[in-house]
Amino acid sequence: MDWAICLIGLPGSGKSTVGRQLARRLGLPFVDSDHVIEERLGCSIREYFEREGEERFRDLEESVIDDLTLHHQGVLATGGGAVLRPANRSRLHERGRVIYLRSTPEDVFRRLRHDATRPLLQVKDPLGRLRDLFAARDPLYREAAHFVIDTGRPSVAMLLNTITMQLDLAADGVSAPSSVSSSATES
Repeated sequence: MDWAICLIGLPGSGKSTVGRQLARRLGLPFVDSDHVIEERLGCSIREYFEREGEERFRDLEESVIDDLTLHHQGVLATGGGAVLRPANRSRLHERGRVIYLRSTPEDVFRRLRHDATRPLLQVKDPLGRLRDLFAARDPLYREAAHFVIDTGRPSVAMLLNTITMQLDLAADGVSAPSSVSSSATES
């Protein structure tokens, strides 16, 4: 394999959780671009974002995505906003197999409503904020993606099965559907 499996999607869509498990299942290394950014910064993304602003953060994120898509051959979880820059969407799509973990704003809110560590939810109307992000980013995620996996409420195991099936079909040259819905119930 000379490419990475790249996971994209809204913050809280399960990219890191699914990514770690997918890497373990496939025997591949896992990296989270947000963790790489924090290691390079020596502080949290939130602190840097507040101090330097979004534009400077996005510059650094673009550099990290470029580096990781060139050199990481494993599973890569990206930050929720990584697709905002056209260069990132292009690099992810051209250099990896991109899986969009598509979660509705309601699903993300249900999963994260008690998470006080996410700046995204520390607003007056977090569900409204998630809906706005989804409306703006869903077309960008789709542009970058090779596969769209509707997460709904399946277990992580069901998502992993769906993802590995799509990757296997693509590797075998079978024309697989680009959008897959999981209808399993959460366990």
